[in-house]
Amino acid sequence: MFVDQVKVFVKGGDGGNGLVAYRREKYVPKGGPSGGDGGDGGDVIFEVDEGLNTLMDFRYQHHFKAKRGENGMNQKQHGKNAAPLVVSVPPGTTVKDLDTGRVIADLTEHKQRAVIAKGGRGGRGNARFATARNPAPEIAENGEPGHELEVQVELKLLADVGLVGFPSVGKSTFLSVVTAARPKIADYHFTTLSPNLGVVETKDQRSFVMADLPGLIEGAHEGVGLGHQFLRHVERTRLLLHVVDMSGTEGRDPYEDYLTINHELSSYDSRLQTRPQIVVANKMDMPEAPEKLEEFKKQLGEGVQVFPVSTITRDGIDELLYAAADKLDDIPKQEKPVEEMEERVVYKYEKEEASFKVTRDDDGAYVLYGEKIESLFRRTDFTRDQSINRFARQMRSMGVDEELRKRGAKDGDTVRLLDYEFEFVD
Repeated sequence: MFVDQVKVFVKGGDGGNGLVAYRREKYVPKGGPSGGDGGDGGDVIFEVDEGLNTLMDFRYQHHFKAKRGENGMNQKQHGKNAAPLVVSVPPGTTVKDLDTGRVIADLTEHKQRAVIAKGGRGGRGNARFATARNPAPEIAENGEPGHELEVQVELKLLADVGLVGFPSVGKSTFLSVVTAARPKIADYHFTTLSPNLGVVETKDQRSFVMADLPGLIEGAHEGVGLGHQFLRHVERTRLLLHVVDMSGTEGRDPYEDYLTINHELSSYDSRLQTRPQIVVANKMDMPEAPEKLEEFKKQLGEGVQVFPVSTITRDGIDELLYAAADKLDDIPKQEKPVEEMEERVVYKYEKEEASFKVTRDDDGAYVLYGEKIESLFRRTDFTRDQSINRFARQMRSMGVDEELRKRGAKDGDTVRLLDYEFEFVD
């Protein structure tokens, strides 16, 4: 089964907790704090494996969670960092954040990697908090939780040549003639429900990858028929072979078919208007085909080259493949991303997000939220008084107390942060 679009949940590993510990050695009085830091959680990494050509593995596994880092140990020993979780994907995979629609990664080359979910940082042990005023702190941080998100993984085939055209114009038969691929061929529309790939080798020893893509119909760019399931694969092809049926057996006009398909391509992505294209007049072995071809050429004008072929008699096949190979020689394989073309860093001003925000719930409770304050809260060990006092000082320095007073908070009012509740004390 060909799978080219899936939704999955990914989560980086949580960081390990820091340790509160003290040295206990013979003849060493007051040894001091010796709690080590926790290890970092593992990242979730997608890596390209050129041996894969489908997202089939994602059909059976929708959750990918990396391991958490080890907790800190005695004698200031650092907890072990968790190994990254490496997930293999086929070339041509695009990863999007479902919440924002942002493209996280576009993976095209063998062994190319991208971090999809970052692991959490390990918490610091009490040895890190020793000062002259507090030489024996009972403070240690919890590890940060790993980044988690839902992503949409899409596969866009990396083929040199794509066969486009209406259903039943002979694309699958053409692919089976020029390559060793064996796509399903039958006398009804939408026989091809998923793309088929084959390697073409011309008689002068040039080769390229050809994709037989599901047939288009009018309105495909709006999702009609196979719609976007087909069109997403056209984006990465360097050359299009536009197959047109010259037999007239379907009762359609070849020129109208030609205009309709090009309209669907440009409506889906305006860049496809400039994509190199070769027109293939197929089924030339049929009785009325030569007359229809002459009329078709007149309607196209002199600027468009048409190659008449027959997959039954094999006439015109070699000339077409030579022309396709010549075109591909002149088309660059893939443009480098902007980041690789110029080795420079562009700094943009971004307004710093507030450390916290305050709202009111329906029951009158004050709700604190914000990335910074939530991160501080998660890293605080509330089983130790010194850690609690430290968190209270951090909130005060951020201006939380002052803001709550401005909002009208009084002694005994409830304050919520994530799933926890506190009592406001003025």
